[in-house]
Amino acid sequence: MNIAAKPPLTIRLCGPRGFCAGVDRAIQIVVLALKSYGAPVYVRHEIVHNRYVVEGLEAKGAVFVEELDEIPEEHRAQPVVFSAHGVPKSVPEDASARNLFYLDATCPLVSKVHKQAMRHNKLGRHVVLIGHAGHPEVIGTMGQLPEGSVSLIETIEDADAYEPADPDNLGFVTQTTLSVDDTAGVITRLHERFPNLTAPAADSICYATTNRQEVVKQAAPGCDLFIIVGAPNSSNSKRLVEVALRAGAKKSLLVQRASELDWDEIGPISTLGLSAGASAPEVIVNEIIEAFRARFDAKVELAETVQENEHFLVNRELRNIELTHEDMAWVNG
Repeated sequence: MNIAAKPPLTIRLCGPRGFCAGVDRAIQIVVLALKSYGAPVYVRHEIVHNRYVVEGLEAKGAVFVEELDEIPEEHRAQPVVFSAHGVPKSVPEDASARNLFYLDATCPLVSKVHKQAMRHNKLGRHVVLIGHAGHPEVIGTMGQLPEGSVSLIETIEDADAYEPADPDNLGFVTQTTLSVDDTAGVITRLHERFPNLTAPAADSICYATTNRQEVVKQAAPGCDLFIIVGAPNSSNSKRLVEVALRAGAKKSLLVQRASELDWDEIGPISTLGLSAGASAPEVIVNEIIEAFRARFDAKVELAETVQENEHFLVNRELRNIELTHEDMAWVNG
């Protein structure tokens, strides 16, 4: 019996994609803490927004909690890790009051935004934070400053409606994972309304967010479908879906695992764009490529704009613990 030939498919694989240096560091901190102190290691909130990563760390002995009071008395000597998104100042203060040993896995670029916001505040400016309400990073950034000293702006409409007490004494920062283009529009509108608005000393949107959006913009034109590997609660991943559509992809989907692919919905395609949010492991990108290879005669073309070589050191307490390739193979392949 003749077996029909697989239809041809070109996969435009974006580079850079997947883990950024801050996410890589946060996961390493949990892995190294488990190697150094043994299980359980507690983690407050998801270490990063990815279910595969969370479940993988749970399998190694990490225990995820929403609040510190969930840590049982008999485990108070075990480390607790704060997520890459950052936490309000009240969280480490609470940990100290409970005599907990904590390891802060806040991304250094998020910490930089915290410092920028605190500098605005120290100089007497009211802080305008551009970001998404309820996102852990926004909660953490607002929690660095006294209540009432930060105003959250999400959209251009918010910027139009904003009425500050002192329009001439404002400073802004942004969430690190926003759409570059959308954020530029909000900042422009704020500057139009408040000419004395002070920018942070450096761009708040992180290099990884910018790089992933730029390569998706370049790869999207002509794509029948653009798949972004990422979680539905991952801000930077959702922005990549939007960027792909705006840049010319006919359709774009956010997918956590290959098992979520709806082949009837995908239908006949000839060009697929593929990228991954900053919290998505490379092993899932490979899993999705293999799923398409099972159904298509697929060739992979690398669409690369820049190469990233950023590396952030883990906490001082963990730097003498060896981290091997095998320790991270479950996410890196």
